[in-house]
Amino acid sequence: MARFLIVTDEAGDWRPYLPSENMVLVNDYLDMGAYSDNGATQVINLCRSYDYLSSGYYCSLMAEARGHRVLPRVMTINDLSQDRFFSLPQTGLDKLPADTDVLAFKIYFGHCDIPALEKMCRKIFERFTVPVLDMKLQKVAGKWQIEKVEPFAYQDLSDSEQDSFAQYLEVFSQKVWRMPKPSKRYRYEMAMLVDEQEKMPPSDKGALKRFVKAANRIGMDLKLIGPNDMATLGEYDGLFIRSTTNISNFTYRFAKAAEKMGLVVMDDTESIMKCTNKVFLTELLNHNKVPMPKSMIVKASDPDWADNLIATIGLPVVLKVPDGAFSLGVVKVKTRESLLEQAEITFGHSALILAQEFLPTDFDWRIGILNRQPIFACRYYMSRGHWQIYQHHQSGRVSSGSFDTLDLKTVPKSVVDAALKAANLIGDGFYGVDLKEIDGKACIIEVNDNPSVDHGVEDLFLGDLLYDRIMTEFLRRIQLRGF
Repeated sequence: MARFLIVTDEAGDWRPYLPSENMVLVNDYLDMGAYSDNGATQVINLCRSYDYLSSGYYCSLMAEARGHRVLPRVMTINDLSQDRFFSLPQTGLDKLPADTDVLAFKIYFGHCDIPALEKMCRKIFERFTVPVLDMKLQKVAGKWQIEKVEPFAYQDLSDSEQDSFAQYLEVFSQKVWRMPKPSKRYRYEMAMLVDEQEKMPPSDKGALKRFVKAANRIGMDLKLIGPNDMATLGEYDGLFIRSTTNISNFTYRFAKAAEKMGLVVMDDTESIMKCTNKVFLTELLNHNKVPMPKSMIVKASDPDWADNLIATIGLPVVLKVPDGAFSLGVVKVKTRESLLEQAEITFGHSALILAQEFLPTDFDWRIGILNRQPIFACRYYMSRGHWQIYQHHQSGRVSSGSFDTLDLKTVPKSVVDAALKAANLIGDGFYGVDLKEIDGKACIIEVNDNPSVDHGVEDLFLGDLLYDRIMTEFLRRIQLRGF
């Protein structure tokens, strides 16, 4: 468990608050070699000023040089001074009185005293992780815009504001440094991001438990965190995402925040961006001459798209929503009429649709790739009486076909080679490459940045060794970064 330090300019600055052994003066913290042992440390930089080359600026700079987790980071300070204009999350603003045109308030560790704006404040804090932010919003042409967003010195808070600051610091501190210590000390701490409300998560509870045990075996503590635990990221050395990723949901924000803090993240934001959009992925594979089904990107703005699609690919054809997962947003159409009908529905969600030729097979290959090496191979069979692995029924029930898990040595070389070629275009993370095999030739369907690992499925051949290999890769990367 990381120790924590509250760094301030003068001892008198902390007088309104409860005495703390964790409070240190910035001049002491800036001493050459001070607090630079190898222990994990979380620093809350509460200096009055973060201006360039000020003591507050150097505090964050020195913290990062020592491998400490610090809030705010130097990159955050630079962003505030150079790029103060960003898209304001509108969440909750519609609940404010209609006659309100100007709003001034403070954000304390992602919280504020306006209940309707709590979610918006968390998003702003994710963008600018500063202890206290001074915000001013103004309504222009019926839409709220940011007039001011600046760090605010906690030393200048009013009495009532001091109460809010202390309250939210306590909330933040409980998440960051007051968690119970594990019974056994581990050299490294890791977080595994899960969403207990997710109906089809990439790992079931059995697999999650085995990831934890695998981490423990090699000297790491792996804790499960959820969508509301972003404030705890500074406590960890690595982040393993085990919730379905998407650019528009919390998983991407967690990955982005963790990367800014210097954590080892799997999968990283670039992999999420490349894999979760099928249009991007198709263009990438096509540009690099990776074998895949006949494909066409259909544009809503093209009046002749239907004729061009039928002439290029033919019918039946498979239409895919660019950011769908687990067979969601994927439909097969057999006639021109159903093609137009389904496309109209999909165009309501996206300006582009991916169309691919229909290639019927009994099963799809899934090759798991980690750090540019294959680690498992599965065959997922189509759901009974259906053309996909997953069948989503109108009742909400989801059924799937059977599977088998094989020794990689028994997998056709063409399948493994094609999977590696596709995954290597994405990066060196953890990927699941889906392929079809037709007449001995492999054909890439997609690359998943957050592949399924369920107990009794993907681990059926390797058993615990699969979890050990994934956790060992995290350990290797953490050690390379010198945490």
